[in-house]
Amino acid sequence: MTLVNAQHLNPLAGSESAGRRVSVGHAELYVEEFGEGEPLLLVAGLGGSGRFWMQQVPEFAKYFRVILHDHRGVGRSGPGPIISNVGDMAGDLLRLMDALGIDSAHLVGHSTGGAIGQHIALHAPERVRSLGLSASWGGPTPLFVQTFHTRRDILINSGPLNYLMVGTLLATPAWYLQQRFASTQDYFRTRLAEFPGLEIELGRLNAVMRHDLRHRLHEIDKPTFVIGARDDQLTPPGLSEELAQRIPGARLCLLDQGGHFCPHTVTATYNAAVLEFLLEQKGREGQTCQPRISANRAP
Repeated sequence: MTLVNAQHLNPLAGSESAGRRVSVGHAELYVEEFGEGEPLLLVAGLGGSGRFWMQQVPEFAKYFRVILHDHRGVGRSGPGPIISNVGDMAGDLLRLMDALGIDSAHLVGHSTGGAIGQHIALHAPERVRSLGLSASWGGPTPLFVQTFHTRRDILINSGPLNYLMVGTLLATPAWYLQQRFASTQDYFRTRLAEFPGLEIELGRLNAVMRHDLRHRLHEIDKPTFVIGARDDQLTPPGLSEELAQRIPGARLCLLDQGGHFCPHTVTATYNAAVLEFLLEQKGREGQTCQPRISANRAP
């Protein structure tokens, strides 16, 4: 999810996009496509809505065929079996690639979307051209587990509105939130309208807390870019650093600020960093990553 005012919910209003539901067997996923060229999958996090990426699409679609989707049971996608682990989400994305006729793609995943990308890079490496891990993690720390246990308790005991509010407070820097808090009512109405329901959301939260691929990250052999923000409270910078250390040849970019929602709070800086990496990877299908020293960059 992202904290934006109503006019920023869809900066592509009026642009050409093919929004439709696509069957992946046990569910129908809502998909939108923008641009042409090599396929680029932008995979949302726990919120699960492809709308998360709308501030990246205008730039990225100049160079790639950008594909967004709503996760199973979330947003504009249809219902399906309850998600129990991140592997379920990765399986949905692989079946979506099959349905769209995509043999392989560049993949950038934010938060839980990055966990999905890790699964695919490990279990179906031939489907990944390059991998971007944005504000993500390889395995939980005690602080991470406690944070998500607390969010789960709030959802159960206080309901979805307070759950969404607390998630926003954790994920958004104070300087950004203060500027925009008064204009968020439309945002929360949209999020509540798309809320998948208690059982589905609890399944997704449990999947997040179970994700741990740290013991296998050294097997990822695709060009990998890890980006996060130093003031991220949900996935602190140490988690990004661990990903970059464990994945051979991965590059690390730590932004000075931006919080967990850095694709929205520092959009221009974020887009420039990710796009620089992606453009380097164009035309390199099938190549594996050569070992290199990770670069720790800040804008």
